[in-house]
Amino acid sequence: MFRERTSVGLDVHARSVIAAAIDGQTGEVFKARLAPAHGEVLAWVSRLPGPLAVVYEAGPTGFGLARALTATGVRCEVAASSKLQRPAGDRVKTDARDALHLARLLRLDGVVSVRIPTPTEEAARDLVRAREASRQDLMRARHRLSKLLLRHGIVYADGKAWTELHDRWLRRQRFASTATQAAFDDAYETVILASARRDRLDEKITTIAEGSEFTAMVHRLACLRGISNLTGFALAVEIGDWDRFTGAGIGAYLGLVPSEHSSGQSRSQGGITKTGNTHVRRLLVEAAWHHRTPYRPSVVLRRRWERATPAARVRAHAGNQRLHSRWVNFNLRKKRGVVANVAVARELAGWCWSLAVLPDD
Repeated sequence: MFRERTSVGLDVHARSVIAAAIDGQTGEVFKARLAPAHGEVLAWVSRLPGPLAVVYEAGPTGFGLARALTATGVRCEVAASSKLQRPAGDRVKTDARDALHLARLLRLDGVVSVRIPTPTEEAARDLVRAREASRQDLMRARHRLSKLLLRHGIVYADGKAWTELHDRWLRRQRFASTATQAAFDDAYETVILASARRDRLDEKITTIAEGSEFTAMVHRLACLRGISNLTGFALAVEIGDWDRFTGAGIGAYLGLVPSEHSSGQSRSQGGITKTGNTHVRRLLVEAAWHHRTPYRPSVVLRRRWERATPAARVRAHAGNQRLHSRWVNFNLRKKRGVVANVAVARELAGWCWSLAVLPDD
């Protein structure tokens, strides 16, 4: 419930901050155009009638301003842009109107806030997302190289691609055209560099995952099939505070629940909503495929169990059994594999939550 005297809305951009404030006692509206420096924003806010609360939209400028305001004792909310309410008939959009609209929503408790990560969480999240970007770059580079060969009728057929044997086969390729050879050499070099970049980031993530505040949670999450240390670390830092969810609600946060448009007696459901964190959703969907095969704890999985608490091992064992049984039921019902896998991923999110909130002792 809004209890402060003044509500402040900020429309934050890289080179400017448009501010609007509403005094709840006098009804006076204050407006200003500020530089993006935190000091200037704090100085303007400090001159307003207090106590006050501030809100701005989540965006590429990050959470530095929110942390600076909070450090001075000012309540600051970072609004989820996709949840902001706007009148249907509003056809004029300016920075000043947006700032004033935010101030009004804050006063009416109409702002859905995002969680502000700690500096440690944000730094770890930057590293995880750099690794995700390197994975995507490597995939694109491999596709370019393989399609270049395909256009010239060259197809690898001696086993799995992108192995050491495949790499030796690639190095033996020669072309009569100098231009084609130069294009191939460039594409191959791009693959090598992208692969080395990904491996370097993997090593850094592995080191941090084994000696940070996320270590215990990573060990618990890695007790589930399909979740390695890298995946567990990504889940831990991307979601952050697991206590704000429930086992039944985390699937909706990650966009793994069906969309729906129902009215009156009609009910229509469509594909999954795909809202929330795209990276976490992809990781869970990939991990869910591992539960399709019969559940026999491998040597690698048992080694992961040894690093977790007995309660986590018991919980994960039950989860692995349950998720495989879900796959068996879907196969008996002739469900499409991709549809069944998303359903398993939704339930896997709930099992991850149960392990994440499990006490360490």
